[in-house]
Amino acid sequence: MPEPVETHDPEGVDYGWVMQTTFVVTIVVGAPVVALIALLVGVSLPTWAARAEFAIRVGALVWFVVAVGVFLCARKRSSNNNNES
Repeated sequence: MPEPVETHDPEGVDYGWVMQTTFVVTIVVGAPVVALIALLVGVSLPTWAARAEFAIRVGALVWFVVAVGVFLCARKRSSNNNNES
């Protein structure tokens, strides 16, 4: 088995993992949430500009909530790993 090009063993929270996970979860969860909110609220989105503005506003909130959740999960996981060592 070939050796990995680079290894990483962070102390504390792995911010790279947090950023990557936040990005993926925000896309996977955020797109359906934005679409669902647009349908449930019944917002009139007649132009592409209105649709983009709505997606940005709701998507920013989704991103923030996901980022905080992922960070807290990583911090908890990190503290559990430190306690076991």
